[in-house]
Amino acid sequence: MNVDAEFRAVAVVGVGQEGAGFNDLEMIDEGMENARVAAGVGARALQLQGCTDVFVESMEYAEQAAEESALAVWRYNTNKRRRDRTLIPKLELYDSPYSDAWMQGRIAEPGPSPGRYAGQSDDAHNLRPVNGGCPVPLLGIRGGTQHGLDRDKPILLLGKGITFNSGGLCLRPKDCLSMYRGCMSGAAACVGVIRAAAALSLPLNITALLPLGENMPSGMAAKPGDVVSLLNGKTLGFVDVSKAGVMAMADPLLYAQTIYKPRMVVDIATVGYAVCPALGGAAAGIFSNSNFVYKQFEKAGALTGDRVWRLPLWRYFKELIMPNETLDISNRGRGPASSCIAAAVLHELVPCVDWAHLDIRNVGMLTSYNPLPYLLKDRMTGRPTRTIVQAGPDGNLLAFVGAAEPFCEASFAQFEELSLNKRMEVVDKNEEATEEDDIDVELRILWGSWTH
Repeated sequence: MNVDAEFRAVAVVGVGQEGAGFNDLEMIDEGMENARVAAGVGARALQLQGCTDVFVESMEYAEQAAEESALAVWRYNTNKRRRDRTLIPKLELYDSPYSDAWMQGRIAEPGPSPGRYAGQSDDAHNLRPVNGGCPVPLLGIRGGTQHGLDRDKPILLLGKGITFNSGGLCLRPKDCLSMYRGCMSGAAACVGVIRAAAALSLPLNITALLPLGENMPSGMAAKPGDVVSLLNGKTLGFVDVSKAGVMAMADPLLYAQTIYKPRMVVDIATVGYAVCPALGGAAAGIFSNSNFVYKQFEKAGALTGDRVWRLPLWRYFKELIMPNETLDISNRGRGPASSCIAAAVLHELVPCVDWAHLDIRNVGMLTSYNPLPYLLKDRMTGRPTRTIVQAGPDGNLLAFVGAAEPFCEASFAQFEELSLNKRMEVVDKNEEATEEDDIDVELRILWGSWTH
């Protein structure tokens, strides 16, 4: 209804208990989360009333209000006729001095980001130049601000970009096949982080590698029992070709460490199903060889409301993937702990650098059960982009850089002796950057192969 001459409608939403703060048991700042829920619910209510412009109260948390109001009203409309599309209103901050925090929230929120857009779009398949066991392209993105950090060893992001995972020759059940177009959500999150880091002018040297491809049945598809040789000389066996995540990330992970010599590695991927029944949609599973790195992600998750929960990276799980009479590492291992086993495989490929592995199989794809009030059910989420970005503005990533142990070049001496040109060839490289540019972004297309 028309409230007055300026505003046609007003949404009144409760913000919970006054003075709410950090809850140790829930591992979340409830004051921030209450503001997120209120902003999201209110903005969506006005959107459904047909409002074209929505002014959002800061509720003392302008950044959080900006993030979740944008998340709540965003819709993927591309495949609908114009007359059937849901209107996405313009969001503005209402009568508050916290305009800088509002703008930062708008940058960090993953509304129409690659994580939510490509996962729901058939256009994602425009990125699929491969099938079965054909060459796998790697899209490399290097970004940061020019504050003398280009000379520093970078923070490496690696995002799994399987644009559709049918399971290959180990075909998945047909009832859930459509959701596996979201197996590229790890790569999409990396793109979102790079974009936000550039927009926020974070003084960081960040490199992201995105192995892109499909896992589909074909005459060239990998077969159960196939064995490939990795860049470090170890052999990795395809025991179950439906578990293609670690296969797609193995050589890119080794290649990136050899070429860029990072001081910290963060990989984001939908890998093991076990994280789904263990955590549901409450938190992403995180594995790390550094207690300090995990604590920083834990703090970031508590602030963004997109939490992470640490899962074990014990020697017990390494014993499940090796040894084997005919190969060094099995991609499936033994036993039901698929997420821990996948993390153990990746851990074998990161010998002596601070590392975190985010398994987002449960949060980065569809929100099926108890979705957050500002997220839509049965839609791609864009998680955990906000948590990774949050590590930057508050200086946590800079703390990572300061605390990361020196890169152990000796462990990669054998890699340097290998002829990488036989396995990876740079076919497109753009290094054009001027001193006047605040942001330095470099794109590379690299081609490799799973077949030998």
